[in-house]
Amino acid sequence: MVKEGYWYGLPVALAALGSFALGLRWAAAAFLILTALILNFFRDPERALPPNPLALVSPADGRVVQIAYESLLGRPVRRVSIFMSPLDVHVNRSPFAGTLRAVEYKRGSFRVASGAKASAENEQNVLTLDTAAGSIVVKQIAGLLARRIVCWKRVGDRLQRGERVGLIKFGSRVDVLLDPGIELSVKVGDRVRAGSSVLAVSLPGESEPLSTLGAGDHR
Repeated sequence: MVKEGYWYGLPVALAALGSFALGLRWAAAAFLILTALILNFFRDPERALPPNPLALVSPADGRVVQIAYESLLGRPVRRVSIFMSPLDVHVNRSPFAGTLRAVEYKRGSFRVASGAKASAENEQNVLTLDTAAGSIVVKQIAGLLARRIVCWKRVGDRLQRGERVGLIKFGSRVDVLLDPGIELSVKVGDRVRAGSSVLAVSLPGESEPLSTLGAGDHR
């Protein structure tokens, strides 16, 4: 479990103990259930990486809700959108090994994360990775309930494939922007797991760098 789980779970657990000591059994039971839900939300299981070193792994647990082509600073990219429900693991991971070139925090609305407009209009944290598969952009996007995006990495950090990079609290979405030449291994409706599900396969030399969305760390 990530450390944030203790910050949220411990006060509720103490409330459960206090309610039980006062003889408020129904309140104690409700607090215990809430504690279990919080601890479940912040779980952080270990994941086995796929053996193919050219495989890009999913950065999030959840369901693929959209695959679309769009433009990033005048260049075509393919976007894969993954929706995380409150029951999914919310720890995000790096899809490929590389150097974190930019981190840009963008304020915005809090639309339902599975909606088509969430990618452009919702509050989000945008990470740009320089990798052997070209530049990969990962967007941590807040949703209707998610009001806190956490990023544990800094510009210049060298990330390994599947390495933990942050989390989004209480329901959200992660978008991945890839060079359109990279072969996808998922389709809309597929369930994926961060760090272990193969999102795409990159062949050597087939991808070109994408322009950065921002310079430096703006969080």
